[in-house]
Amino acid sequence: MAAESIINRKALRDYRIFERYEAGIELKGSEVKSIRGGKANISDAFARIENGEAFLYNADIQPYERASHEIPVAKRVRKLLLHRHELDKLYGETQVKGRALVVLKFYWKNGKVKAELGIGVGKLAHDKRADLKKRAVDRETAREVARFHRKHG
Repeated sequence: MAAESIINRKALRDYRIFERYEAGIELKGSEVKSIRGGKANISDAFARIENGEAFLYNADIQPYERASHEIPVAKRVRKLLLHRHELDKLYGETQVKGRALVVLKFYWKNGKVKAELGIGVGKLAHDKRADLKKRAVDRETAREVARFHRKHG
């Protein structure tokens, strides 16, 4: 079964995302097949701008089982493909204290693997609790509305 997209749920829980960017990823052939098979984990992945280029760190793409030769390391550093103006903007944003460049998801676009990057600030414990409380209130409200519609609809 082909993976439609690989989502980093941990990022949305731990970071407040301000802006999102789309980047291409420089991959080996067997890595593309592994991603298509859903054998990638990006829960700890992040990006960094170094020497005017963007690099992806901690993206765990497992080796393809049936690869004949050149099996790349699962957590190797991969280059991200962005336009120069995007690189400059991202570099400026990541220089602000507390901001990070987090990988939100891998997805397919026109037969190529793309990474969605987000500029975010880490949430504190009370921010996470507030989000949980808001979700619980929303869930209870939806439950009451559904109960009302069942009874009166």
